Parts: sequence; C-alpha cells; structure tokens
Amino acid sequence: MPCVVAVVLVGIWGAGGAKGEDVYEHYIKTSQDFRAVKQDRDWALRAWPSWTYMPWTHRWGIGYTEASAKWSLEHGYNGAFLDRGVTGWKGNKTGKLDWIDRFGLRFYVDHTAGKGDLHLWDGKISSETYNLLHGGGIRVKPVNAAMAQRLKKTTRTAIDAVKRSPNRAAYALDDEISWGYFVHPTMWQVTDDAAAYPAWLEEIYGKGNAPQGRHWATYEDLRGKLKTWTAGEFDCSALMDQWSFNDSYWCNFLGDLVAYANEVDPATPCGFVGAQAPNAFGGYDYAKVMRKVQFIEAYNLGSSQAIIRSFNPANALPAVTTHFHKSVEDDIWQAWYYLAHGNRGMIGWVDKWFDGDKPLPWHDQVGPQYKEVAERIGPMVAGATWVHDGVAVYYSHPSIQLGWILDAEAHGKTWTRRNGDHRLGASHMVRRAWENMLRDDGIQYNFLSYVDVVQNGVPAEYKVLVLPACLCLSDAEAQRIREFCRGGGTVIADYLPGVWDQHGRGRKGAGALDDMFGTRHDPGMRAGDVFGEKLWCEVDQEKNFRWKTYEEFLTNGNTCVKDASGFNKAVRAMGADRVNRYGKGTAVLMNLSPQWYNAYRTQGAEAAKKREVFMKHLADAGVRRWVGIKGAAEREFGYELTYWSKGARTYVFLCYNPEVRGSEVGGGNSVGLKTGDVPVTLEFANDVRHVRDERAGKDLGDGQSFPFDWVMNEAVVLSFETPRNPPGRH
Repeated sequence: MPCVVAVVLVGIWGAGGAKGEDVYEHYIKTSQDFRAVKQDRDWALRAWPSWTYMPWTHRWGIGYTEASAKWSLEHGYNGAFLDRGVTGWKGNKTGKLDWIDRFGLRFYVDHTAGKGDLHLWDGKISSETYNLLHGGGIRVKPVNAAMAQRLKKTTRTAIDAVKRSPNRAAYALDDEISWGYFVHPTMWQVTDDAAAYPAWLEEIYGKGNAPQGRHWATYEDLRGKLKTWTAGEFDCSALMDQWSFNDSYWCNFLGDLVAYANEVDPATPCGFVGAQAPNAFGGYDYAKVMRKVQFIEAYNLGSSQAIIRSFNPANALPAVTTHFHKSVEDDIWQAWYYLAHGNRGMIGWVDKWFDGDKPLPWHDQVGPQYKEVAERIGPMVAGATWVHDGVAVYYSHPSIQLGWILDAEAHGKTWTRRNGDHRLGASHMVRRAWENMLRDDGIQYNFLSYVDVVQNGVPAEYKVLVLPACLCLSDAEAQRIREFCRGGGTVIADYLPGVWDQHGRGRKGAGALDDMFGTRHDPGMRAGDVFGEKLWCEVDQEKNFRWKTYEEFLTNGNTCVKDASGFNKAVRAMGADRVNRYGKGTAVLMNLSPQWYNAYRTQGAEAAKKREVFMKHLADAGVRRWVGIKGAAEREFGYELTYWSKGARTYVFLCYNPEVRGSEVGGGNSVGLKTGDVPVTLEFANDVRHVRDERAGKDLGDGQSFPFDWVMNEAVVLSFETPRNPPGRH
C-alpha cells in the first residue's frame, strides 16, 4: 500500500535526504506520490493507434447484428464498449464481444474494478449520507488493503473475460470516480489506516518535524478566521495537508490498480473515465493523476482537456472526451475541435440516437465527418507531438486548494452545498481567461506542473512562464522560477504570487517572489485590502451562484477597483503592470486579475483587444503569432490554430474556439458556436514548403499565403514540411 512506501522513504532519507536539502523538494523528487506507472509511447500507440468513437450503448436500440455493425461503420462509429467484462449486453456473456471482434471494433471496458467503491453513489443520496461528506470522519467505504484485494479480484475477472480479443484498447477502473462525491466539498479522510496520515506528514515535513496532535479538520475550523486574519497570519495547513494526503493516497491506490491490470494484461492501458475539473476535492490534482493512469476520459471542465494534453507524456496515452448530442453543428465541431487539441476519440452517450429501432436522421449528417476524422485525419496525426509557442502556464494545485478556501467564504455555512466550482472558482476562471487571451492572440502553450518544476526546473524550450492566480508557492518552486527568470526568461504573474506557501500558510516577511518582482506584499494585508474589500477573492460567489453572463458574474455586488486597462486590481493600494529586470530576464507583476477577459471576448473582437495589457509582455519576450487569418475581423474572431509535428511534417488545424459548458456528469458542448462558411487566407510569417490541404488531398506548393473555404464548425487541416527552425521556436 502507498503508506508503506512513504514509511520506507522516511526511514531511508530522514528529514530530507542530503544535508541542507529542502524537505519539500526531496519529497517531490522521491515520493511514491509522483512515481509514474508504465507510460511507454510505442506501447500505448499499439493499443490505441488512432481516433476511435466508442458508443456507450446502454440505450442502443438497433441490436448487435451485421446490419447494425454496417450502419455503425458507415457513420464513423468505429469503436465499442463493454461493461464489466462481457456481461453488459442483456446478460449475454459472449455475444457482444463476438460481434465486436467480427467487425473489428476497438473497445474499452467500463467498470473493470466494479461499481460502488471508486464511485460511491448514483443519483440522489440520503441527507444523512450527504452530511457525512462534510464531517471529519472516514470515507463510508474506506480505501485500504481490503478494498484493494477485492477490486483486484474484480479487475482480474473482467480482464480475463476479454483479453482474448485483439480489439481491446483500454480498461476503465470505474466512471466518475472520487474519494468523495464527484468534486463536491468533502471533509472526510480517505482511509481508515490510522498510520497512513502521520507517515505522510513525516514525509512532506521531514522526520521529527511533522505537525503533532492534529485532529481531522473541516472547513468550519477556519472559515470564521478568514475575515480577521492578515496575510501573514493565515494557516490553512491542517485542511490543505488533509486534502493533499487524500489526493496522494487515492492516486497511489489507483496507480496500484493500474499496475495490477497491466500484470493481468500487459498489452492494454488502464485508467478511468468521467474525470472532473482540477479541484481541491475528489483526487483531481492532475500532476498526480496523470502519473497514475494510462487512459483517461475527461469532461472539458476547468481546463482539464488542455491540462491532460500538457501532462500526457509525448501525447501518447489515449485521452478522450464524452460526446453528448446537442445539435448536428455541435456534434461536428466537437469531433474536429477535440481532435485538434489532442483527443484520441470520443465516448458517445447514446441518448436521443434512435426512434425505437430506427436511427434518427442527424446521424446521416454527422457520419461523413466522423468517418473522415476516424479514417483519414485521425491516423495522420496519431503519435504527433504538440507544438507550443514557448509559453508555459503554471499549474499550482495548492493554489487551487487555497482558492477554494477563499472563494467559499462568501457562502457562509451553506458552503456544504457549493457545487459547480469549475464555473465559479477564481482559479478556474482566471486560468480560462489566460487560455483565451493566448489562443485569441494566436499563441499556443503548455501547462507546466509544480512537480515538473521542482524536479527539473522550467525547461529551456519556454520563453515565458505565466503564473495564473498562483497564490501558493513553495521555496523550492520559487527558487526554480527565479533561476528561469535570472537566466533570461520572462515571468508574468497576475496577482498575489506566492504570498502563501504550499501548505496555505501566510509568509511572514513578503511573497516568495517579491524580490524577483521588485515589490513587497505586506504580510499585514487583510481582506479589506484586496479586490472588493469584503472577501479575499474577486467575486462574491454566493450572490452570483447562478450567474448567466460573465459581466453579471463580475459586477453583481462587486466593489472591486477597476484599473484603466479594464481589469480588476488585486491589492488595492499597489500599482498595476510592474516590470522589473531580474538578471538576464524580466519579471512582470500585473496586480490585475484577467477574469474580465472572459466577458470581453463575448462582446466581440474590439472589446477583446483589452487583452493587450497582458499580451504585450509576451511580445516583448519575443513570442509572436507565426500564422493567422489575413485581415481577420469580427466575423473570424474566436478562431484558433493548433499545431502538431510528426516526422518531417507539421500539421495545422484551424478551428473555432467558443465557450464550452458542462457539468460534473458530463459536458464539453459549445456555446455561441459560429457555423458559417467563410473564405479565409492563412498567412505565415515566413515561407513554408510543400504545403498540402489534407482534407481536400490537394498540394498547394510553397509560399506564405494560402486560401481556404472554412466551415467554422469544422476544421481546415493543412500540413507543410517542417523547417530547420520549427514553428513555435521563434
């Protein structure tokens, strides 16, 4: 079990390994918490070689016959699913698998580890059980050695039932898993192993330095202190340590099950489906999660798709999303958009697909698009590598945790009913604003996790590091970030960077990076000194719990100070947009939240130009768009270009980037999707050679400008010969 590994490590390394080594840095570099399962690129690609659409056939109305298989393949549904081995088709233990194999449909197995342990409840739960979530007790089904033994037995049975098939592609341990209830606020301890948490505290604090005598806390233990605490007096460590422990214990448990599935079937990736937004609850620290899985299906909530892509080694592990039919236009957009962003397929929720045993007409409209994605473009870019433009966006999970603590204060005692954090939480909204500013400016990026930075520093391939609402930074992270900046990089923080440490404790002197930014965050600051004076965060989320527009969200009950740039100031008495030279590099402290950009871009191209106050610093660092639509105006606004490299070719996708909405039980549908057919000219900064329109199968020669007819809910796909100086490396 994971806690045993932790105890062994503490015994070997004592308080931190080498003399003088930072204890937290040692923990990040050596702990089982960050040790990856097998994630070999070629192995994963053999199991899941290309884009695959897998209908979740619970409501499949057309049976499993030669005719239904022909219809499926003709409409691009080139995959399938099984539930708990082969028992999910009307009790027939062999028929569906025989059907799958006869027609060569790649499939995944859902609920491989059963149902009801990793995912606790379906549908409505009792008020008594609901209240247990918010107390300081033990998970109603403790994660422990007994559960591991039981789930491994279930896993072996499910895998043994299907591993004879050459078409198996992945195993999903379970659906919508969580150490709580989805990502609902949950305060209990994940395990009943009494030795596990103390051993883990010894690992992260160092032997003999772990906090003693702690009771298992809940949000009620600190909620009332937020109004009175100064920044330097903050101490959320009891709660944040508990959540981090739960995440670690949970993810290590999942990793152990994945490794066991590999023992039973060494050829097939294993993971889970129904993944949630990054969150303080449920085990969704993606820096940990993505080291413990080989396959994942995630709803596009809280930047999860881009984070998963960024943390996916060599983009080789199959990562997919769920398709819910909303409209023909949206169906088509989802296929192209998610392929353009690195998805390897879809799991389709089969609802409103059939009238009795007759497929509804919309399938005939989307089928040709699915077939093209599955049979031509998907295989073409399978195994390709994402091309970024030298920009990294920092992923700080402790900041997500502290962000929830600050956001939830507005709810008072009703914090227990807080759901939908992906559409409320400041960490999510700020991250979304940064993503949209970058995409609308023609810049692609990667998320870079706190784990990778502590272990390896900021890679030299990046010119700019963005710190979005990075409230919590450890000394080790701050040191690596300083090294990057001192060596010539540009670091841009929006607000309050590193004012708290990785445990949620306020720094007594100044922010962790104040020396680099050439400023000082006063540890005597109180809630009245930031944003709207009453809260430590930008928005009263109780008043705006059911907001309809971003503008409503940011104005209803809001008393923030709006800077002349059009963005809200964080520290009210501090200036905005401070630029400081640091070594060979540049440190920029905006002291502004970018959240207003979410509203501006919905108002159109002109309002969206306000992003320039943030984006000018990337241009100063040498980051510039290298391909775009010539003369793009209001009609084209919202377009996005993504880039992939494979062999000697670079692939470019032109797609539309609308708002995306969903919930904890699914989502990724577009809002405000543009669908017109418009003529566009893609213009490159430099000549490109041997250009090809991949969808039309037409060679376009060499040059800088190339005309296309773009159906805005589809994608233009072109490729060119990769030059010696690859795009995105200006």
